[in-house]
Amino acid sequence: MGDTQDWAAGPGAAERARSVLAAAWSCAVTAEGAREEYVGAHSVTEDGGVLLDVPEDSALHTAALCAPRGEPSAVLEFADVAPVPVRRRIRARLWIAGWLSQGSQGSGALHFRPTRVVLRLPSGAQVVGLDEFAAARPDPLALAEAQLLTHLADSHPDAVERLTRLVRPESLHAATRVAPVAVDRHGLTLRIERTRAHGDVRLAFHTPADDVSQLTERMHALLTQAAAACPRALQRHPADGDG
Repeated sequence: MGDTQDWAAGPGAAERARSVLAAAWSCAVTAEGAREEYVGAHSVTEDGGVLLDVPEDSALHTAALCAPRGEPSAVLEFADVAPVPVRRRIRARLWIAGWLSQGSQGSGALHFRPTRVVLRLPSGAQVVGLDEFAAARPDPLALAEAQLLTHLADSHPDAVERLTRLVRPESLHAATRVAPVAVDRHGLTLRIERTRAHGDVRLAFHTPADDVSQLTERMHALLTQAAAACPRALQRHPADGDG
């Protein structure tokens, strides 16, 4: 079941793609017919290029030298995984096709220049324009999101419960669990889990948050708004296997 709450403002596709790229710790690279997984091996340039620090005997170095002219030499894949354990934790996937080239002299890193960017969300896949991708910046909360959400879920479950007062009652029907699944400068997203389905609802901030201190103020504003709403207990239905 999808959400029944009106969807609030959120990041555009280019910003979302740059946020996934900035926050990802691992990536999968397909080149020369082989697929390799790397952890902590990439960094991102100002314009969205990727630097890959990989072993010299990697197939990527061969791809950088031998790709036919005019054809992408590699495809990079990044997964955006919710930091809080929920059903279907992958929130988005990012594929970037492009050229690999040797880095600057004295650097073992390969430079990857995008030629095509595709962002896949639960709502479907979208091609992101290269100029838009290069000009976009990650959400200012992207690097802090994992810590923020796990802290909210683990240390403040009462606050999460209180925020459900801002969710339409029909969205909470047959809910077994509610968890914070995403946050960005525009708002907080709650995952409503049911026995065999789930849906997301988005709680918008009154103005965007440009840093963590502003996020704290926006969250307090949401909680104040929730405190003024009509109290209602979250009627959880037992999940499969519950007694």
